[in-house]
Amino acid sequence: MYFDTHAHYDDSRFDADRDELLGKMPKNGVELILNPGCDEVSSLAAVDFAVRYGHVYAAVGWHPENADSFDCESMEKLRRWVRYPKVVAIGEIGLDYYYEDGADRHTQKRVFYSQLELARELGLPVIVHDREAHADSLEAARTFPGLRGVFHCYSGSAEMACQLVNLGWYLSFTGAITFKNARRALEVLEVCPMDRIMLETDSPYLAPVPHRGHRNDSTLLPFVAKVIAGVKGLSAEEVAAITLENGKRFFGIE
Repeated sequence: MYFDTHAHYDDSRFDADRDELLGKMPKNGVELILNPGCDEVSSLAAVDFAVRYGHVYAAVGWHPENADSFDCESMEKLRRWVRYPKVVAIGEIGLDYYYEDGADRHTQKRVFYSQLELARELGLPVIVHDREAHADSLEAARTFPGLRGVFHCYSGSAEMACQLVNLGWYLSFTGAITFKNARRALEVLEVCPMDRIMLETDSPYLAPVPHRGHRNDSTLLPFVAKVIAGVKGLSAEEVAAITLENGKRFFGIE
């Protein structure tokens, strides 16, 4: 059984068959799913999924691309939402320097650090988005010692991975590790201990080979597990079992 620790089922690409797809996940080998929020609308959708489906859990937060919409009321909304029993993390939060037309870097950092501070106060883990912002994202992790966190869809170096692991953080991997240009990710997997690795799809994005270019969903996790198994000298079933337990431990799910 698998734990998809990061999937956006609130995305409009699931509008036609969302209920049917989510309802069948346990029968299709997916025991747990974590749906993170990226702003107010998606965070509330994540909470709704967690209420409706026993195998779905939620995280709430403001993605760096939506940092401009984070205002003085946003923090109070987060405080209300985390009171729901199945909201188990703050996320998806972080830094994204890839696009030039989004929130400026100062705003992104302010919103990111505000949410990191809230997570530390509440004793919740965080789900971090880091795109072309490796140095500043690592510095944020160092600024909050003792905070539990995962770098989702990890894209940094092996050296940075070792530093994050030493800080107590986790790394999660998507279908991108099945791509031909995934050499750097494979180097990271070689140095990252299995007890700090989690699986995710980032659905509907990043479908693994041979489904690249199509809508992704949690049933495609075995393709990700197979690559990790090859690097670690394990079976895909062993990778599924280990990462399932890693995810439960990280998010505090019994």
